[in-house]
Amino acid sequence: MPRLHKAMIGLFSVLKRQVRRFWRFAWRGSIWRKLTVGALAAVFLFTSASYGVAQWYISKHAKEPLTLGASFIADYATSFGLDPYATLEAIFKDLQIRQVRLVSYWNKMEPQPGQYDFTELDWQYDLANRYDAKVSLSIGLRQPRWPECRQPVWTANMPKEQWQPRLYDFITAVVNRYKDNPATADYELENEFLLKAFGKCTDFDRQRLIEEYNLVKRLDPKTKLIISRSNNWVGIPLRQPTPDQFAISVYKRVWDYAYTHRYVEYPMPPWFYASLAGYEELLSGKDMIIHELQAEPWPPPPKSLRETPLNEQFKSLDPKRLKDRIDFGIATGMRTIDLWGAEWWYWMKTKNDDPRFWNIVKEAVAKAEIDNQKLADRD
Repeated sequence: MPRLHKAMIGLFSVLKRQVRRFWRFAWRGSIWRKLTVGALAAVFLFTSASYGVAQWYISKHAKEPLTLGASFIADYATSFGLDPYATLEAIFKDLQIRQVRLVSYWNKMEPQPGQYDFTELDWQYDLANRYDAKVSLSIGLRQPRWPECRQPVWTANMPKEQWQPRLYDFITAVVNRYKDNPATADYELENEFLLKAFGKCTDFDRQRLIEEYNLVKRLDPKTKLIISRSNNWVGIPLRQPTPDQFAISVYKRVWDYAYTHRYVEYPMPPWFYASLAGYEELLSGKDMIIHELQAEPWPPPPKSLRETPLNEQFKSLDPKRLKDRIDFGIATGMRTIDLWGAEWWYWMKTKNDDPRFWNIVKEAVAKAEIDNQKLADRD
């Protein structure tokens, strides 16, 4: 022990001298050296704090059940030449997924002023109820899939003062129709509302988002309301409205059509997203979910995914990457994860005789169910 004690004292003395030497180097130099050292120190402290917050968040939620869900859009299934009904039923029956995010496109469900067509969404709800699945219902002007904003043609020449009340009427009709449906678990309002860099959207008025939030809460105060943000931004949404829960999208490998015109792999590790969720929970008391985890390719434009050769598709997502993406999402510590691309997996399985992607998701869902049962048994 004495020798170890002396060694520790010696090591501490060496470290102390090195710190003093670095301190003299940093603060006796030019102003640019001081600024550089200060900036590096700030980055180090922020990164260390974020990592700590991430580990706190992951640990806090580790014993909660994991829900692996999927988004489903009937029009997207049709674009692959699939039967939308068969596709959604396979998601429930074969994959055993019990949470699905559905859409309510304004331009499709109100083709003429005041004439609502709920036929398509009704049968999706009927299927969800048949399989005891829960629905996260996307509402508002901006909803998943390009071009994001779904304004009817008949509003094209209307000023905002005219089309905005019509939008509120439509939201009211949708909420009133499905708020008492046993499948409705929550609403997702205005998908990634403030993301200006993606989609054909022109109105980013936060006051409209606040008014829509208040409208939905008046119509259905008992159902959880989610507002989503895009991924990779460090900022934490603290301004109004404050939803019951936040959502984030996580994409890892995409085609960058704006700058590099090549595939880009976002370098952020899982703990980065855990830190965003952790900071949000610490500051607002609200949890976060992943409402879109990339689980389909993102190829170069202008061809659609169906028109893109498979070897090109696999450059952004192959079977190994899909498995890694699911593991990545789970490693963020967020316990609700909606996978993005169910229609594509089914297309690969049924039209391309390649069930690998479908089976990877099926195995992940089954494993999550087993792990959840183990957690329940411990309790």
